[in-house]
Amino acid sequence: MTLGRVIGRVWATAKNRTLEGQRLLIIQPLTPELANTGKTLICTDATGAGAGELIYYCRGKESSFPFLPAEVPTDATVVAIVDELHVERPC
Repeated sequence: MTLGRVIGRVWATAKNRTLEGQRLLIIQPLTPELANTGKTLICTDATGAGAGELIYYCRGKESSFPFLPAEVPTDATVVAIVDELHVERPC
């Protein structure tokens, strides 16, 4: 899983039928120190995350698992909303 922040939403009127009713979010990947890293991406949402929230997302085939038995064609899905983050780094 990867840490990220929700920075927006996507509305799509033309899409795969299995994506109907699925929320699509724009995610900015983050480092554990909450610095931006990598390009933004579009994720389906299995949690109800909102704008500005800190989240974990997964990629690959596993990203479709939260929607089983439906077979949703997704390569990235928000799977957790992060309440707190504690990072300890050696000095």
